[in-house]
Amino acid sequence: MRKFIFIILMGYFSFVSPSAEAEQISIAAAADLKFALEEVVTLFKKSHPAVQVATIYGSSGKFNTQIRQGAPYDLYFSADIAYPRALYDEGYAASLVQPYALGRIVLWSANQAVQQLSDLADARYQHIAIANPQHAPYGQRAAEALKAVGVWDTVESKLVYGENVAQTAQFVQSGNAKIGIIALSLALSPELNKRGTYVLIPDDLHQPLQQGFMITKRAAQNKSAHEFAQFMESTEVRALMKRYGFTLPGEKFGDIK
Repeated sequence: MRKFIFIILMGYFSFVSPSAEAEQISIAAAADLKFALEEVVTLFKKSHPAVQVATIYGSSGKFNTQIRQGAPYDLYFSADIAYPRALYDEGYAASLVQPYALGRIVLWSANQAVQQLSDLADARYQHIAIANPQHAPYGQRAAEALKAVGVWDTVESKLVYGENVAQTAQFVQSGNAKIGIIALSLALSPELNKRGTYVLIPDDLHQPLQQGFMITKRAAQNKSAHEFAQFMESTEVRALMKRYGFTLPGEKFGDIK
């Protein structure tokens, strides 16, 4: 009798476990997606109301390391496509790496009109915020741009480093830095759009911010994770991403002002 009950219970759990797992998605996303991806999740849940989606935002480089160490993420959105491509090559992915956008960097200030990048050498800019170039792609591109215009040596001692580009924006918003180099997607967000001004940094001053995502190995059987990945290619998501200043794969940079 006990053996019979055990067999029934094993059959029950083998039936419900895959379904329960498929109803949850954990997403690790680059901080420049903080506002855009939340809207994507809202749209996704309209057609998938039973799916629970948890998002965590941070630096792409740190997520890359965490996934190697076994962090429980189902999807990984990186501001630098090189990170998920490396994970794919090393067997950490359950899908091909899908490009989803090209990012832009901007000078952003909450309390004064921003100038061109070379003006950051001026003494009135005592603290300048950028994301940490050691692990944040937006910080790496900021450093490249500062070097390209010849002011890196002058401004390096004035730099305040955020753990990611969202924290960099917070430094400027709080007054800990007068100006910062952040993602265009954050400057256009409802939270920051009316609280400051920005100027686009020419994209020829740095390497492209080609961004990409993948489904991790742990989510190979997670149906909802695969559905979310497919949803990223939908017309409504593409329109949303463009509204946040992202250039979509195959398109040229638009005239963003």
